[in-house]
Amino acid sequence: MRGLLVRSLTPDLSGLEMADLPRPVPADGNVLVRVRAASLNYPDLLMTRGEYQFKPPVPFVPGMEMAGEVIEAGPNSRFAPGDRVMGGAKTGAFAQIASLPAGTLRHIPAGLDFDRAASLGAAYVTAYTALVELGGMQEGDTVLVHGASGGVGLAACNLARALGATVIAGTHDPAKMSRIESAVAPAAVIDNRGRFRDNVAELTEGHLCDLVFDPVGGDVFDESTRCVAFGGKLLVVGFVAGRIPQVAANIPLIKGFSIVGVRAGEYARRFPDRGARIADAVARLAAEGRITPTIDRTLPLMHWREGFEAMASGSLVGKLVFHP
Repeated sequence: MRGLLVRSLTPDLSGLEMADLPRPVPADGNVLVRVRAASLNYPDLLMTRGEYQFKPPVPFVPGMEMAGEVIEAGPNSRFAPGDRVMGGAKTGAFAQIASLPAGTLRHIPAGLDFDRAASLGAAYVTAYTALVELGGMQEGDTVLVHGASGGVGLAACNLARALGATVIAGTHDPAKMSRIESAVAPAAVIDNRGRFRDNVAELTEGHLCDLVFDPVGGDVFDESTRCVAFGGKLLVVGFVAGRIPQVAANIPLIKGFSIVGVRAGEYARRFPDRGARIADAVARLAAEGRITPTIDRTLPLMHWREGFEAMASGSLVGKLVFHP
């Protein structure tokens, strides 16, 4: 079979290549899946550089998330050959066939195609874990979502709006504003470069935000501490901007808000029952048509470089999906 292989960790993708790979032999408890679609996530890019917290030994096949059809499954796996499944693990999705733990797979909800099924799990589970599970989001809350043009940011906007929140989407690229509006119809889209607190205050009539969803970090985080309402939560999801910010403890004390770290994958591993409940909720919302992943483009896996470069440049609005 063919797949993408990371032979060495480099800052410029030079350690990656398409390669002929042996067909995986499923370990006990694993399911063999013919991959029909695999979505690119920011951690996939970071892993090629050795910059993600999980550092698989090289060589490895990257790819955290996919959708496809079961080829082979054990008798106690809940799956049978031909089943349409979605999910994945930390690596292995960017190949024609993947061997994945049965516990990381779910049946694809009715009405969802392979591309959207491959784009649903990581982004929406992260958004749900942050906003609902840890953030306690309620109908009527005001939510500021940074990085709103990315897969996770768009998922957070889509989910929050589906559950009755008022969404303010933040982006550093004004050229993406109309595309964000078309994709998830937030109440407002703001430029989150520089001082945006006054804009948020005006939009919320001085209330500010019950929740701030921040996968960006850096200057955006710094200004976001001025945008959280008393009793609200600032959800730390990542540091796409590169700088890991620091905050003086008197700021959340005086303003009466909480800073909450979000690691959705680790949360599900530590609390598997809660993780399963979150995944069920996301699948149910997708089956009901209340949430729908936004896909920027699809590419043959042989055009992997174009996809990774688009992710690195920040030009995507939504998910990028590879077809092996």
